[in-house]
Formats: sequence, structure tokens, C-alpha cells
Amino acid sequence: MQFSGALTALVTPFRNGAVDERAYRDFIEWQIAEGVHGLVPCGTTGESATLTHEEHERVIEICIDQAAGRVPVLAGAGSNNTAEAIRLARFAKQAGADGALLITPYYNKPTQEGLYRHFRAIAEAVDLPLVPYNVPGRTGCNMLPATLGRLVHDCPTIVGIKDATGDLHQGSQTIAACPPTFSVLSGDDFTALPLMSIGGKGVISVTANILPGAMARLCNAFSEGRLDEAARLHHRLYPLHQAMFLESNPIPVKTALALMGRMSDEMRLPLCPLSADHLEALKAALHAQDLI
Repeated sequence: MQFSGALTALVTPFRNGAVDERAYRDFIEWQIAEGVHGLVPCGTTGESATLTHEEHERVIEICIDQAAGRVPVLAGAGSNNTAEAIRLARFAKQAGADGALLITPYYNKPTQEGLYRHFRAIAEAVDLPLVPYNVPGRTGCNMLPATLGRLVHDCPTIVGIKDATGDLHQGSQTIAACPPTFSVLSGDDFTALPLMSIGGKGVISVTANILPGAMARLCNAFSEGRLDEAARLHHRLYPLHQAMFLESNPIPVKTALALMGRMSDEMRLPLCPLSADHLEALKAALHAQDLI
């Protein structure tokens, strides 16, 4: 399984304190109809940090059921506890996910050897395509290209990485350290096109929650060699990428989806509503794209 193109880092809708299954199923259906290349439930954008284990499993089950094999599902299954990550990855496999997205352990601040042992333990315990997720800005640790190259050599089920370093120098080293079939996916919408230009395979996108078709077309244009069209879409979407990070993700994107009428803007503490100033800036960005 190679993950490529525009994969949406799905928002999780809530209503009255619970997962809003109807809104979630409708949202997934719209994403698929718009042409996204994959779905990623229970990541950062899906507020995985405040889902109970039961909710986490249910959100993944709903996504797999609704997708019904039409696009791959890369299920969030990471933890800073290796044993828990193994349990979550086993659940993803049992539920029928096409792969598991595994955050680098946060807060613990493991060494590179610790990172290697963490991911190798998961790969040895669960026979499922695995995609580590490297986001130093949130986790406090950075999995270096040499560590990833070692893992890929030793663990054939590690098939990709979500690179949210925002660092094209590291991205280039990562691509060079891994085989051509390996999927380096941008974890930042800002760097989706630049990373693809040096050998990346796509993006796990926040902006695709609100403009799935445009993000999919950007990836399609690049893969088909229509570079001018890909660049045009990149520049068109760039102000939206900026708006999605006016405050901590997923506060702006969930607010945007509420303004678009796709779900409630309900979030769980410690996330809270977008500030008034940022709300006006978000509305202006959405108006400029004719989204509201």
C-alpha cells in the first residue's frame, strides 16, 4: 500500500459532548465525492488527544465503514506509550484500516535509539502498513532521516512518513534516505507542493477539510506534470493554509466548517473558541474563496 495524493486529516464533529456520527458520515461522504485520495481519522486535527479510547475506536470504525473501500483509511494509532500504540495499531488492523499513522512519542523526549526501538516494536507486533508522524513543534522530539532510514531498512511495513517539520532540507534528506517506493507525505499544507517537487508523494492536509477538491486537484496536477496548474492552486490556497493556523489546529478549521454549515463548532477543552479578531480574519479568508 502506497499512500499518495491528498489525504484529509479529518476533523471529528461533536454535538452535546459526544461524537456526532451523522455529521461525520456526511462529512466523509462529501470528502470522497470531492475526490480526496485518502482519509486520516483520529489525528491531531481530529482532536485525538481528548477522545476516550472507546470514542477513538468508534471514530475509526465509522470512517472505515463509510469509506467502504473507496479510498484508503490511514487510522491514527500513535501514543507516547509504546504498549498503547501497539494496542491502537492492532485495533486499526482489526477494524480494517489500510494503515496506521503513528505520532512520535511526545513529552517523553526519547533519543533517536528510543524512537527506533519504539517504531520497531510496533512493526514487529502488528502486520499493517505503518506511517510515522514527525511533528517536532508538537512533540518535543524530531525523528532524524538516518533513524527513519534505519527503520525502513529493518521494518518493511513502515511504508511512509508524515513530515510536519516544515523543513525542506530535512525533507530532502528523508527522501534520500528511503527507497523510491517510500511515501514521504507533507504534514504541512504550506509545503505540500515544494515537498512533492523534490520527491514527496502527497500531503496529509488540514485545508482539505474545507476545500477537498482543490487539494486533490493540486496533487493530481503535479502527478500529471501540469506544474503551472499545481503552482496556481498552491498560490490560490496559500491564504487558506495561513487561516487554518491563526490559532492552534483544529480550532480554525472546525470553526470554518461550522461557518460552512457542515458541523457544529463544538470543541473539547483545553481547546476553546476562536478569538473575535481571528474569527474576522477567518471569515475574510473564507469569503475570498466563496466558501461562505
